[in-house]
Amino acid sequence: MTSMGNAIAEIVLAGPRGFCAGVERAIDIVEIALSICAPPVYVRKEIVHNRHVVDKLRGQGAIFVDELGEVPDGATVIFSAHGISPSVREEARRRGLRVIDATCPLVTKVHLEAIRYAREGYSIILIGHEDHDEVIGTLGEAPDRIFVIDSVAEVEKLEVPNPDKVAYLTQTTLSVDDTRDVIEALRRRFPRIVGPSRDDICYATQNRQAAVKTVATDVDVVLVIGSANSSNAIRLVEVSRSAGTRAYLINDQRDIRPEWLAGARRIGVTAGASTPEVLVTQTVEALRHQGVAVREVHVVDEDVRFALPQELDAIAKERGTTVPRTGIRQSI
Repeated sequence: MTSMGNAIAEIVLAGPRGFCAGVERAIDIVEIALSICAPPVYVRKEIVHNRHVVDKLRGQGAIFVDELGEVPDGATVIFSAHGISPSVREEARRRGLRVIDATCPLVTKVHLEAIRYAREGYSIILIGHEDHDEVIGTLGEAPDRIFVIDSVAEVEKLEVPNPDKVAYLTQTTLSVDDTRDVIEALRRRFPRIVGPSRDDICYATQNRQAAVKTVATDVDVVLVIGSANSSNAIRLVEVSRSAGTRAYLINDQRDIRPEWLAGARRIGVTAGASTPEVLVTQTVEALRHQGVAVREVHVVDEDVRFALPQELDAIAKERGTTVPRTGIRQSI
């Protein structure tokens, strides 16, 4: 790795980067559940889209499954941060599973909006990727009323029962710029369309995109640390490339190819909202050699925290213990 970094004069870190409040909360929930629940503890789907996080939690005892059918009746199961459809929740209830819901509160907000619009008789345009866990969960709230699209081109193909009764929602981890274009196209096609009072794209996604956009204008190459199935990490690569800067998605420093850095003097580094900071540190150390400066470009401060679900307190009380409030995430 040292040889590939010999031409590098500066590493520019985007800030904010890495874990958002929803991811921190989800990881905390799994670790707390492992400490207070009688084993085994199951997690449906990846708790967050990052292989390193999942592997670490698996090593601590969490059992990850794709579907509830793999969970024994009456066992404890945690739902991932991406949210689930009502049918999954109903199956868990029917089978007597003890549920701990780690859905990000910002995703829950989108679900509640979908329920409200459906109840009011709207056709709902959900901007997102139809195979993403978050979109699958939201779609389940009103499958007969929701139409999933992910591009401006798809807007013209939409056929809805009543063009004057249309609402839109968005997946929380999309590109701010691309989504803005789709919403503008929807407003042209359906002048009376309604939407949420604030964009559904979460604060952390917007902040990380703003940070990497700023860094991209000042470097030769951007490395985005995140998993291939992390929507928000993929969007960071796209935002960098849209700014005219080469960008690559890596799981960790071992994925870096020397040819990507050939002739590069400044390297930008950022991380998706599901990526632990330790992977950023390892990447910087792998790139760094004597004389290389490290600078952080920070565009906004984040101080958002989400409360833990009440189910944890109930379980802890049953077992005669309390929910630990600090020091949970240090092990990731």
